[in-house]
Parts: sequence; C-alpha cells; structure tokens
Amino acid sequence: MAGRQGTQTVKNMLWSLVVIALAAGVIYIFIPHNESKSSVKRVDYRVELLTARRAAAYPVAAPEGLAKAWKPTSVRFNGADHDTWHLGFLDPDEEYVAVEQSTEKPSAFIKRVTQNASKTDAADEIGGRTWQRYEGSKYDALVIEGEGATTVVTGTASFDQLAKMAESLKMS
Repeated sequence: MAGRQGTQTVKNMLWSLVVIALAAGVIYIFIPHNESKSSVKRVDYRVELLTARRAAAYPVAAPEGLAKAWKPTSVRFNGADHDTWHLGFLDPDEEYVAVEQSTEKPSAFIKRVTQNASKTDAADEIGGRTWQRYEGSKYDALVIEGEGATTVVTGTASFDQLAKMAESLKMS
C-alpha cells in the first residue's frame, strides 16, 4: 500500500505542474508586454525651449525638421548656472546625442559636457558654420564657440549623426 500512495503523490505533483505551466502560458499570451528596444520615454521640450529662449543671454539652439525616429529624452535650462541649456535625444540607432549650450568658460564647459573629449585638428562645415571636432573615450562632439555662448553637440552617436543634429539646429 505504501508504494501505491507514493505513485499517486508523484502523479498529482506532475498534474499540478501541467496546470501551472498552462496557466503561465495563458498569462504570457494575454498580458501585454513591451517588445521595444528602448524603455526611455519621449519628452516634450517645447515649454522649456520657450522659457530658455526668453531668458538666455544667447540664441538657444533646438532642432527643426528631424525625423520622428529621433526621440527627445531630457531637457533642462538653468539660468542661475551660466544660462545652461541641455536637450538630450536618442538617435534612430538608439545612440545618445545631446545639444549643450552655456555662457560658462568654454574650456571648462566643453570638458564637462563631452566627458573630457580632446580637440582634434578636424573641423566640419555644417549648416553654414564651422564645427570643431572633439574625440573622447565616451563621447565625441562637434563644437562652436561664439554667438554669446558655446554650443556643443555631443554623445555616443557617430559623427554623421552628430552632424545631422548640428545641421538641424535653429538658434533663436
């Protein structure tokens, strides 16, 4: 009798596992889950841009005409800290690209926002302006000093993508 009771316990355990597996399968099929690569939310930066353009001591840069695949992810303006403007994006390849502007001393500002990238001998003519190239271990950058502030387009994206952002910038 003891052997039969042990067989019955194993059989009940196996049936329990089958029922649990079926329930888990039904839950997986009918409960929505996010299949996208990025969980980063798109932000609307229009209000901060208007505020920055009213308050900053220089023409504030923001992109116009970028494809929808460029996702704005962060924005901030700090008038108390050298009128610092930041606008972060993920490019279509999910690489980071940021537009940074400030009236801070250019060498300190560039070093900080590019995470210690170094100036190269290369420069690119983009949108009628000459952008100096910086290369770093973490971020690369395109930089313009002038117009009342330093403008930096930086990030993990390729120079081609940084150039697309730089070309799209309208300063007002």
